[in-house]
Amino acid sequence: MQTPDDAALVAAARSGSDQAFARIVDRYQSPVRGFLRRVSGNDADADEIAQDAFVDAWTHLRSLRNGAKLKSWLFAIAWRKAKARARSMARTRTRETAWQAVQPASDEPQHEMALAMQQALVQLPAEQRAAVALCLAGGWSHSEAANVLDLPLGTVKSHVSRGRTRLMAILGVDDA
Repeated sequence: MQTPDDAALVAAARSGSDQAFARIVDRYQSPVRGFLRRVSGNDADADEIAQDAFVDAWTHLRSLRNGAKLKSWLFAIAWRKAKARARSMARTRTRETAWQAVQPASDEPQHEMALAMQQALVQLPAEQRAAVALCLAGGWSHSEAANVLDLPLGTVKSHVSRGRTRLMAILGVDDA
């Protein structure tokens, strides 16, 4: 039995064949993940980026002009997703550095700062406060917090970002 080429699989997937797209994923999932693991240096991030890339590919399959160029098109999507993730992580690190600046020093108890932080936290909506408490104060990942709070990952990320911004404004600290 002859294996269909990429162009035939793309044509079938464009016609609505979920099975054809599943074969595309089977064919390219390992190479894309391997590429992303080498690029990102983090297997979990690479797997998540690969999943996002394949979802994006399914959504935008009609924009692929030449089905024979499927492989390079998939890798290009994965590369763009990896770069976007790296930019996002850099922004997060910058914001978290600013957040750490308002945290009391561990070797010097600062009762007033802790009290101000507690008073600022209660001004946040409950879900936002919970996301901030888990991710910023507790050191949880966004994914872990999403599981605990039973919220979508994007919602948790939004709650943490908005909560951090609001807390810093309440506390009168400039956001970097």
